[in-house]
Parts: sequence; C-alpha cells; structure tokens
Amino acid sequence: MSRAGRTAMVVAGPLLATLAGCGLVGGPALLQGDAPDIITVTSSAVTRGTIPAKYTCHGAGVSPPLHWSGAPQDTKTLAVVIDDADAPITPDINWIVFDIDRTTTDIEQGQLPPGARQADNSAGQAVYNPLCPRNGEHSYRFTVYALRSALSLRNGTSTKTAWAAIAHAAIARGRLPVNAKS
Repeated sequence: MSRAGRTAMVVAGPLLATLAGCGLVGGPALLQGDAPDIITVTSSAVTRGTIPAKYTCHGAGVSPPLHWSGAPQDTKTLAVVIDDADAPITPDINWIVFDIDRTTTDIEQGQLPPGARQADNSAGQAVYNPLCPRNGEHSYRFTVYALRSALSLRNGTSTKTAWAAIAHAAIARGRLPVNAKS
C-alpha cells in the first residue's frame, strides 16, 4: 500500500468509528442501547409488515400515517426518522421530522404536525422522500424518538446535524419495521 493510502486509512479509521458511534455510517444505529424501546409505533397503512405502493416512488409518494404511544412523561418533544434498513454503508434517510409537540401522537398521511420542522433527507431536501424499493422487497424503519428537549434547529438542517441532536436528546424510542415491494 502506498504512503498516501496508509495515511488515508489512519485518518479515516477514527472518523469512521466516530460516525458509526453516532449512527452515521453502517446504517442508522442511533442510540444503540442508549434509549429504551418503550414507544409503540403503528401505521394504519401497514398490513402484515408491508406498506402499499401509494407511499413509495412507485405510487403517489405521499408520506404514510403514523401513530405512537408510550412516550415517557418527561418527553419535551418528539422526532420521527424513516430510513432504509437495507442501506449498504451510508444511511438512506427518507424523512426526519423534529420538534414535534410532546402531546402529538399521530402524523396524518401527507401531513407535517403543526410546528414541526424537517431536516434534509438523503436527497438533500427537507421533505418526505418516498420509499423506493428496487428489485423486489426492501426493508425500512419508522422510528419515533422521545426527546428531553426541543432541538430548535432550522428547517432544512443537515441530516448529520439532526441525527447528532436527536442522539444527544433521546430518552426513549420505538420502531416499526416496514417492507415495501417494487
């Protein structure tokens, strides 16, 4: 290996380890073991673990309805992250919504809760990026995080910044695994 290659590995190794610990490399492993899975997440759109094409790039591409319960009493705000569980190395984020009022328990189809903001998705836009399964079935995660404080980030903040803030403020989470078919 060349000297430049060895230098790149020495520099990249600690950086990748740091990002992996934040859930930014190797898939969104946010809060591995740090926040208990006590929130129950459901969606009326999901049947037997599968979501209809309506919510994907093969259909209308509208955001699905979500419901949750069980957030701890000391929750100040909530965040929702929809990501691609089958992403190879870097995470593929479809939607990050944050600063959701603590009393909110639903996101209606195609809607953003009042007062909530969105971070950029993997396509670089602060919107719901429809699930886009290719070559058969694909797995996604719909995760709701209870946060100890408001994130107070601007709408359209970067994925990395939003994730770091969610990881820092999370006190509990819940996850709904979902499959989509192409």
